[in-house]
Amino acid sequence: MTGVDEHRADVLVIGGGPAATWAAISAAESGSRVTLVDKGYCGTSGATAAGGNNLWLIAPGPRREESIRERERAAGRITDSEWMFRVLATSWDRIEQLAQWGYPFPVGADGRPMRSSLQGPEYMRRMRRKAHRSGVRILDHHPALELTADADGVVNGAIGIARQEGGRPWRIQAGAVVLATGGTAFLSGTFGTNVNTGDGLLMAAEHGAQLSGMEFCSAYALAPEWGTHTKGRMLQWASFYDEDGQPFPTQLGLGGRQDAQWALAHGKRVFARLDRAPEHIRQTMRDAQPNYFLPLDKAGIDPFVTAYPIRMVYEGSVRGTGGLRLTGTDCATTVPGLYAAGDAATRELITGSLSGGGSRNGSWAIASGSFAGRGAAEFSRGRTAGPVVSDGPSRPARPGAPAVEEVVRAVQAHILPPLRSYLKSSERLAASAAALDNVWRDIAEGFAPVAPRDSYKPRQAVALVAAARWITAASLARAESRGLHRREDITGSDERFDHRILVGGLDSVWTADDPVAPQLISSEAVA
Repeated sequence: MTGVDEHRADVLVIGGGPAATWAAISAAESGSRVTLVDKGYCGTSGATAAGGNNLWLIAPGPRREESIRERERAAGRITDSEWMFRVLATSWDRIEQLAQWGYPFPVGADGRPMRSSLQGPEYMRRMRRKAHRSGVRILDHHPALELTADADGVVNGAIGIARQEGGRPWRIQAGAVVLATGGTAFLSGTFGTNVNTGDGLLMAAEHGAQLSGMEFCSAYALAPEWGTHTKGRMLQWASFYDEDGQPFPTQLGLGGRQDAQWALAHGKRVFARLDRAPEHIRQTMRDAQPNYFLPLDKAGIDPFVTAYPIRMVYEGSVRGTGGLRLTGTDCATTVPGLYAAGDAATRELITGSLSGGGSRNGSWAIASGSFAGRGAAEFSRGRTAGPVVSDGPSRPARPGAPAVEEVVRAVQAHILPPLRSYLKSSERLAASAAALDNVWRDIAEGFAPVAPRDSYKPRQAVALVAAARWITAASLARAESRGLHRREDITGSDERFDHRILVGGLDSVWTADDPVAPQLISSEAVA
């Protein structure tokens, strides 16, 4: 490659959200020279920066084990208790550090700090500043396109472009790489996920990485019909109504969303009213999530008084579970030299078949970023990156080839509709698998030309096609209903599937049972 910006680092972190910044800081704390590249602007791109996180934060003591037992019972018996304990311990310690770095946690009436949630913009501003002060080199608007590897298959860096420099190519050689590129919401428009297109999953799979939990990437949230903000916690106080104004005979709290989502999945309109919220907390709700109320206020709707129409918005693996399979406590993947953190890694280990929501995913980002950064630093120690033997995009621009937008729409048609992902069936999954295989073959020779600064967009489209095929294959392999994976044709769970399912491959997609069994501490969970 000519005219390439060349850089070297001990550890390269790809991503710019909380998991990426925790990984970069952790690697720097371990003495490594760290470079972080982000598709957007580190600290402002991604779902956390656009909103915030609740946290799975429990003080040391018996309550931790109680929480793990509760999760095991609910999460489909496929979690790992040791990972749960480690995530709880690490996130607790790291939040204490975040407070020491100056994060302004509110103080309760009893004078004790309230640390169960983080305001996204302030959180990520602090993380970017801490990364800078730790010596991390941050390259904004530098999307990575592909990983590179040496003759032994050890990942040793990445190549990409500098968007704000006309698409100028760059290459970074590193002793180890951390993928913290987030999950994928398939460009559904949900708040803050425009950069979450599964790029890291594709880059890893091109080097043979395995994935896990992809059948649990079917997370949807409810938003005002004209909005994209999906902070569903507000809906714990909602009553739901059909289009004739009749209330759903639903349970109270967040569980009541299921009837509403079933109706929406079948094409019916649904309305919500937050009339169950006590008067004394309504202003607190507005203060906590102002972006949820803003579109309602603009429409002249008081959501505590007036029912407003809602819709289902696909959040995929951003709020779901699937991602790269981890093989060790240091967040190593199945590819040597490659580590994964945050939503790029599977969260089945702590969330099982359920959504990680805000709280568990928030703590997972902190803990897995810390584990991956330290693991990558240790792997890279004393190691010199070997010669690059994998280099350059495999799908060059070609006049007459499919356009990026055309491919994205084709993929979305098999993922975003609720009857494709929220409620699945063998017949629909098989049809999607065949159609997506055709799309994969159609793009094998390349895409219609794009401007150099947009050369990351074809890669995004390839990543979306690949992720859709993995999701579909894993969903067919799990012939039952469990957690986020709902099969209309097989409504119950089956103990023969009390294990995690692996998936991978590009031209030929495969699935297999995970040989590592779930590790449970609760006798009730395995009853």
